[in-house]
Amino acid sequence: MTPRPGKAAVFEQFLADGISTMFGNPGTVEQGFLDALESVPDFDYVLALQETVAIGIADGFARAGARPALVQLHSGVGLGNGIGMLYQAKRGHSPLVVVAGESGVRYDAMDAQMAADLVAMARPVTKYATRVIDPSSVLRVLRRAVKMAMTPPRGPVFVALPMDVLDELTAEAAVPTVIPNRVVAPEARDIAEAVELLAAARNPLVLMGDGVSVSGAQEELTAVAELLDAPVYGVDNSELNMDPRHPLYRGNTGHMFGGDSARRLSDVDAVLIVGTYVFPEVFPALDNPFPEHAKIVHIDLDDYEIAKNHPVDIALVADPKPTLSYLATGLRNKGRARGEFELLPLPEVSADSPLMAVFAAEIAAHTGDDLIVFDEALTASPHLTAHLPRRLPGTYFATRGGSLGIGIPGAIGAKLARPDAPVIGFTGDGGSMYTIQALWTAARHNVAAKFVICDNHRYQLLDDNIDRYFAERDIGQHVHPRGFDLGHPEIGFVGLAESLGVPAMRVDKPEQAPAAVERMLAHDGPFLIDLVTG
Repeated sequence: MTPRPGKAAVFEQFLADGISTMFGNPGTVEQGFLDALESVPDFDYVLALQETVAIGIADGFARAGARPALVQLHSGVGLGNGIGMLYQAKRGHSPLVVVAGESGVRYDAMDAQMAADLVAMARPVTKYATRVIDPSSVLRVLRRAVKMAMTPPRGPVFVALPMDVLDELTAEAAVPTVIPNRVVAPEARDIAEAVELLAAARNPLVLMGDGVSVSGAQEELTAVAELLDAPVYGVDNSELNMDPRHPLYRGNTGHMFGGDSARRLSDVDAVLIVGTYVFPEVFPALDNPFPEHAKIVHIDLDDYEIAKNHPVDIALVADPKPTLSYLATGLRNKGRARGEFELLPLPEVSADSPLMAVFAAEIAAHTGDDLIVFDEALTASPHLTAHLPRRLPGTYFATRGGSLGIGIPGAIGAKLARPDAPVIGFTGDGGSMYTIQALWTAARHNVAAKFVICDNHRYQLLDDNIDRYFAERDIGQHVHPRGFDLGHPEIGFVGLAESLGVPAMRVDKPEQAPAAVERMLAHDGPFLIDLVTG
């Protein structure tokens, strides 16, 4: 291989892996490889105005495209800006390949400006973090990073790229990264044991999460649930893992309080856990929430998550799709039959319906099954998902991990990954202000995603949670902290969006919804609705 600078060879490697887009915010210590990028044909640099936005766009791109997304951050300060969104990507298993420049290995002893241990900073919020220190291993390390990001359980990875290392010549060949095939199923005896346990249950329940989506096992999950006639709850469930209009689907267990999850388990005698961990609440139950007599089967490719918090009876480190298929066959052989299940009707809207419900129903009336929804509506989400349910895999993505600000950039990333599909991102007024500058990126690159800000002038989730806090501690209800209020001064989202290059309009009455939806969907480019929900 003809030697060439590492700063040029890195793009050969990315292209060999089918990666032709970089999301980032530039800095001085990255200027060498960003300058080299200008000479690379058919490689796009999507500019974000802050590192959190770059990671958020990449997260949406990786989730909607089911492929790795490349992010460039600026040294320690840029990595620091992106830590919160990287945490979200880690909790959600998004396959991000994050790189950041450094001034150079030669300066390690100088404690110079912006000097930081980038690997130590990145390690808590990534699946794998490393630093290249030899020019002959630049491409090898990048391949390792791509492999780690894409091998289930997927997750973000980080590579520090010192300038002086990238300036040196490397003769490494750029070859496609090998991604291990983890489509494995348990031994027949383990399947038989799980079938016996589940078939004997009188009151079974299914808990499922995003491992189902990664595996493409939605049909198999539904078949097993129908054979068991078991209700299905989502746990850490942020993608379309089961048709939400199926009568066996009961929504999510919750993300805040372990007691809420435990109540759903109080009378079960068998539980099938698929593609998730239990339980992900902010305040989880410390005691085992499963009834003492209940038998537990846990299927996941992530062996760390199985029995991490609570014991199980059968632990199957396996791919959900083939494993569920084998379970379904075994249940049929045991005499179980799938019942007839009709999809639940969409709820009706009336003059008394909340504006979010009216608006979502109007969108549903004007769009098809291919619409992609990126949901950070939070307290408005129940109305959104009830009236605008997505039914096809890959058409619904919800916030996960607890870091605000994913709604707008996530929708931009989803639209870039799936340009032929309509995309609408929903966020709250509070969440939007973490990453509102992402609108500028949508305008600059003419990303025709649409955005809806659910504007209730408050951090409403905090209002709801503190009411629970008061009740649990026998504290009398009183005025909520002033820090929960976002209405003084009121944020002018229409003017703000337009200043960033995105046309917008305000909707505060139900009768305005039809015209607003029609205008939003017809606009050839990004468009924002300020939906006043409170």
